[in-house]
Amino acid sequence: MGDDASLVAGLARWRAAFVTFFLCLLGVKLLLVLELQPFGDEAFYWQESRRLAWGYSDLPPLTAWLIRLGEAVAGHGLMGMRWPFLLLGSCLPWLLVAFGRRAFDARTGWQAGLLCLCLPLAGSLGVMAMPDVPLTVAGAVAMLALLRAMDENRWRDWLLLGVALAVCWASHYRAAMFIVAGLALLLLTPRGRQQWTRGGFWLAMGVAAVGLLPMAISNWQQHGAGLAFQLVERNPWRFHADTLVQPLEQAVTCTPLLYACLLWAAWHSWRRRRDGGPWDVIAALSLTFVVVYFVAGLFADDQRFRVHWPLPGYLPLLAALPALLRETGAIRGWRIFVAVGAGLAVLAQLTGLFYLGLAAYPRTAAWLGTASAFPTAFMGWQESADIAKAQLAARPAVLVADNFMMAAELDFQFDGRRPVYTLDSPLNVKYGRAPQIAWWGMGEAGLRRLHAGEPALLVVDEHALRERERGSWLGSLCSRIENLRPVQRLDLFDGRKTVSFYRGVIARAASEHPNDPDACVTWRNAAMVQR
Repeated sequence: MGDDASLVAGLARWRAAFVTFFLCLLGVKLLLVLELQPFGDEAFYWQESRRLAWGYSDLPPLTAWLIRLGEAVAGHGLMGMRWPFLLLGSCLPWLLVAFGRRAFDARTGWQAGLLCLCLPLAGSLGVMAMPDVPLTVAGAVAMLALLRAMDENRWRDWLLLGVALAVCWASHYRAAMFIVAGLALLLLTPRGRQQWTRGGFWLAMGVAAVGLLPMAISNWQQHGAGLAFQLVERNPWRFHADTLVQPLEQAVTCTPLLYACLLWAAWHSWRRRRDGGPWDVIAALSLTFVVVYFVAGLFADDQRFRVHWPLPGYLPLLAALPALLRETGAIRGWRIFVAVGAGLAVLAQLTGLFYLGLAAYPRTAAWLGTASAFPTAFMGWQESADIAKAQLAARPAVLVADNFMMAAELDFQFDGRRPVYTLDSPLNVKYGRAPQIAWWGMGEAGLRRLHAGEPALLVVDEHALRERERGSWLGSLCSRIENLRPVQRLDLFDGRKTVSFYRGVIARAASEHPNDPDACVTWRNAAMVQR
């Protein structure tokens, strides 16, 4: 009875630690949801939610659908846009608790949930309206359903697996990695090979295929724009040695000690894969994401943020790690190593959230700016919209932004009440938004077709492009909007972020012989400030 009482008391302590940390973290995330200005991509997803479709040139439809639902319930604004993602992100640690309980025992479940809260990318999930939120959460549901289905072969578990995979497909093209991980399990493990003959497995695959329908329809409508961007345009498919630093990037993202612990757990899970569940499931899912993303990353896109890609592969390891420490009788040094690693991860998590919190308020954001440590993607949008509103109130004009991100941010601040056009910036192509903007008629072609010769207010984010692209782009604006005259300038953080406002007239046709870029006022003004 004494041992039973000790186990119950230990379980209660782990549960209390998890619930306390969860509630504290949820409070911090809620504050950020309410105060942090939209991220540029986030604002574009909001624009997509105003034009519901089967899919878009950058993504399947679920992110836009969730934003539309959020604003239908809570109205336009930060909370309306983000609350569905906050809710989904808050489910992830509880799913890890359920996975740990199912795979091992109740204590491991609470420990897995606590480690999930510690892991920076997992614990902060849901602060922004991004496609990785439904993708990761649906992937965790699929992971749990697969574990149950392989153990008990119940139809409801197979059905849940199929629904979860369908949601993954509706969230992002990277849902394909879950299928690759499943194939690895079915081909490389004895228990996995037994699943091919089960009717429930084929039911799950049939239901999962339903999630491909929106993607297929949208690509048919847009002549394969989404697939072309995700598979061809954004990926050079040639080896680039600089991406060999990916493990270092992941170590920084997860924090080094915790990353080492997760790799240790992955190795031991792989060695025990022939022992059956849950080790075969954990090994196949985790190592597929870690290894395949590393190999693909050597040849694929290295220009955009991607350190979050392997996150689903770390999730089952969060349950395996405490179980391995207990089952293998790990020496005390390893236990201390894991405890310190988790503590450092918590510190990194809180530091990152505190940093975003500072960026959410003008005074602290200004302090970050003077210290050259500010996240420009979250800042300056409200101030830019206020200037645009004042300029348009004084003298009406067609509102034009120089790139999709600025257009989306202005559109969000204007609550979609007036059209915001965007010029054909290289940034639109880089992020796969150019076909979608053209489809909506909100690019240069639509602008000239509907408003040629009309006055325009042009809003230019001078630091949106890399320095090597900046001069040619800013120098081309005079051939896109004629007779440009500067009217106002917003300088933030000693000129580290600059938004300029110009009056002009919309060109009637694209110029076949652009003016000298060096003579364009937009480039001259930007270059003068930079000097």
